[in-house]
Amino acid sequence: MKNVYLVFAIVGAVVPMFFFFNFFAASGLGLPAFVSALFVNGAAGGFTADLLITSTVFWIYMFARTEGPKPWLFVVLNLTIGLSCALPGYLYADMRRAESR
Repeated sequence: MKNVYLVFAIVGAVVPMFFFFNFFAASGLGLPAFVSALFVNGAAGGFTADLLITSTVFWIYMFARTEGPKPWLFVVLNLTIGLSCALPGYLYADMRRAESR
């Protein structure tokens, strides 16, 4: 499973970045335009709300654990790339840490 998590972390980084680069190439690097696009319609708003709630739960989970990878790298990945990279990356790091014990 460790390698599956690594593959998903890589795919979870590449796919969103493709869409982000296309958006920023068309709309510029303005954060207000990006945030506005996240809620452009009900479907986009629903996906955005779902992602924000899920990310919050992921952060609470990481910070509540007494063992496991340090959460800060995965918070940065979550904020800059997305949960699709941060979550499998965290699971990969956790399995790798567990195997090294």
